Amino acid sequence: MRRVRKRSSLRRATVRGAGVSAILAAALALPLSAATAHADVIDKTDDKLTAGEVLKSTESVKSENGQYKLIQQAQGNLVLYGPGNKALWGTPTSGTTAYATMQREGNLVIYNASNQPLWGTNTAGHPGAYLKVQNDGNLVLYSASNEFLWSRHAYVGSLPSGHTLKTGQWVQSPNGEYKLLMQKEGNLVLYTRANKALWTTPTADKPGAYAAMQKEGNLVIYSASNQGAWTTKTAGNPGSYLAVQNQGNIVIYSKDNKPLWSATT
Repeated sequence: MRRVRKRSSLRRATVRGAGVSAILAAALALPLSAATAHADVIDKTDDKLTAGEVLKSTESVKSENGQYKLIQQAQGNLVLYGPGNKALWGTPTSGTTAYATMQREGNLVIYNASNQPLWGTNTAGHPGAYLKVQNDGNLVLYSASNEFLWSRHAYVGSLPSGHTLKTGQWVQSPNGEYKLLMQKEGNLVLYTRANKALWTTPTADKPGAYAAMQKEGNLVIYSASNQGAWTTKTAGNPGSYLAVQNQGNIVIYSKDNKPLWSATT
């Protein structure tokens, strides 16, 4: 196993709203089909949510080609729709009036009506970052210099506390050399840029499984029926997060950046 090193390039910025406000089961129950009627939605004039811009309830941002629309729904979740009004992605924030804001320090955050953070992209430290609804259906957060920071498919550098990886989603190292992918057959696999597998969880017989970086500190693989299948056994460390480092290490750090667990690659 590579020596676990405390990360330097993955500075953990203090963010507003990096966590999810509900328990895991509730967080996964995204009522994507119960959409705000699109006829009642007020569209922004471009395909971006820029620094300092707010998306209020029933407001939306759409791609230049008009095929994809990101709606802040009246029931609280931010949802991306594709052709035929098919829901492609959503935040786990339904059940309350909410709004989305592209904060000036770089975070996209969902707040409730009392201005309490419910969910965020954990991308602070990038002033001037913006969110773009692309013509290919991706939802991407870019820095002011157009550097990729986050998308609906991928995290860069770390999986924050309270966040999940569903089938087809991944965490990539900041240098882009490594990717930790949640595969459709159920295992979480670390790949090199050349698609060489370096490490995997023993969960390949669990199609539809997902990985959750739980708020109490455990990384857990759950089956599609929400049954625990594998865990790092790092509970008791609230606020911990998973990092995919430039050296190819997979490490779970406590909220004060102490290594708790690492994968043997």
